[in-house]
Amino acid sequence: MLLWIILLAGIVCVAYMGWQAKVKADKRLADAREEAQRWYERLGGQTMNLVADSDNPAAQQALVDAGERYNAAGSQLERATTARQYELAGDTALEGLHYVRAGREAMGLDPGPQIPDLSGQSRAGSLKEPLEVDVEGKHYTASPQPSQQNSHYYPGGMVAGRPVPGGWYSEPWWKTALVAGAWGLGTMMIFNALIMPAFAGGAIEGAYADGYADGQADSGDAGDPGADGGNVGGGDDFAGGDFGGDFGGGFDF
Repeated sequence: MLLWIILLAGIVCVAYMGWQAKVKADKRLADAREEAQRWYERLGGQTMNLVADSDNPAAQQALVDAGERYNAAGSQLERATTARQYELAGDTALEGLHYVRAGREAMGLDPGPQIPDLSGQSRAGSLKEPLEVDVEGKHYTASPQPSQQNSHYYPGGMVAGRPVPGGWYSEPWWKTALVAGAWGLGTMMIFNALIMPAFAGGAIEGAYADGYADGQADSGDAGDPGADGGNVGGGDDFAGGDFGGDFGGGFDF
């Protein structure tokens, strides 16, 4: 009789624990859905209330990019069935809000209240000086501020494992790697020529830039980025998918 009581108590305990786990999972799902919906609705309200002048290509492009994120987040929300999927939808909407802020700044408006950083944004840093380079006969520029020439905004982040700093660019050359999840030869060449010298030269501020500078200070030798076609610190070429080790700030690639 005692054995049956113990067995029954065990079954009840397991059932209760299972019920508790389900309640917690349902709450996490509901919270994730509500959070994503909040950012999505906020993005929708801001994109619908902003119209850029035709003579402001930077603001126009930023709002187009924000609208694309709004549509993408809506599709993600419709398909989401897990907390993680709702989180991804929220991240997409949040990215759109960064484009809205950029558009408002390009129009000379108050950017509005602060919003959370995107994943990898603080690590990739942001431009603090103008950049320009020629790659295979084509001129590429970037700047902390928008202009007629630099009208493509990127909030900053890790693209296929590499840091693309926030700022305004003449072309969205990083998009190929962003969509494909890997760097092609063309985008890798632009990255090597435009971004890596900027990290070395202090034209970018952020965690990765600080780690890069610390690594060079620790090693006492920055290497010669032009010695063998963009090879930094004696490692393999970037196009081969290897940054040549750890740049001293804990950033391994």
